[in-house]
Amino acid sequence: MSVLRRCERFYTEVLRPQVDGPYSAALLGRGSEVLGYDDAMSTDHNCESRALLFVPEGAEIQPEIPETFEGFPALVEIHTLRGYFRDQLVIDIDLPLTPRDWLTFPESILGQLTAGAVFHDDLGLAAVRDRLAYYPDDVWRYLMITAWWCVHPEMNLVGRSGSVGDELGSALIGAQLVQDLMRLCFLIERRYAPYRKWFGTAFGRLSCGPAMTPVLREVLRAETWQRREEALMAAYRAVGELHNRLGVTAPVEMSVEQMCGRPFKVLWGDFLGALDAGIKDPEVRRLAERWPVGGIEQIRNVLWKPSDRRHLVELLDS
Repeated sequence: MSVLRRCERFYTEVLRPQVDGPYSAALLGRGSEVLGYDDAMSTDHNCESRALLFVPEGAEIQPEIPETFEGFPALVEIHTLRGYFRDQLVIDIDLPLTPRDWLTFPESILGQLTAGAVFHDDLGLAAVRDRLAYYPDDVWRYLMITAWWCVHPEMNLVGRSGSVGDELGSALIGAQLVQDLMRLCFLIERRYAPYRKWFGTAFGRLSCGPAMTPVLREVLRAETWQRREEALMAAYRAVGELHNRLGVTAPVEMSVEQMCGRPFKVLWGDFLGALDAGIKDPEVRRLAERWPVGGIEQIRNVLWKPSDRRHLVELLDS
């Protein structure tokens, strides 16, 4: 039985009978069980029978919690809605979200806050989660532009590094391009990508995952830069076809080219221009006209605390 189901029983049997008045209860936040990826190994640590209890501002609720439930430590976190989302994302849930907000939210945290389950909701928790369910359309387009931009300038480098005998360096570039193409697939399917441990697992559960996985694995298996180059072009074409089937832009034609006349083949399609043409929001348009820097993920290892988000906003504005 999944930990999520155990936590729901914990709420139903232990917490719900003790709480009067308006409240919300859920399981969300960091944890394999929230994302639905937990297995038997997940029970070796941080696998409590737990729930988050959201109460009105000023309410004093202290339910009596047993030490264990079904053999696992029992835990209840008590929050207000405003305080919880302020702590997690540094936002005021009563104010509109701006593109600057969206571009500085860690994607994995958005996934954790919109996964899991809501057990009871008097206070509007589901409505907040609905607002955070996925990026607004123009922000989504901008992030796809930045994701394609991570791929385009790098594809020829697989051949360039390999041509001087650096197969290890070529393989490393190829592996990074595989990750970048995988991120594009998450964006195309409008799904938040989780943190590194579950990135491949979540990719396999995308609707395109079963078909794309063997295509991408060919890139990683390639022993020479020539085979790696061919495998990358096949992977690029497959992701490009996913984009075209999405129908958010006019169909983008793809062609084989040689960058700067060098003897390294790359596949090219103007996905950046097609996506850019559909951006209407003036703030996103301003960002798109600059270098497409993307969101927080590129520098999250440096600025990882929620309170650091103000520094990221300053970077976007500078």
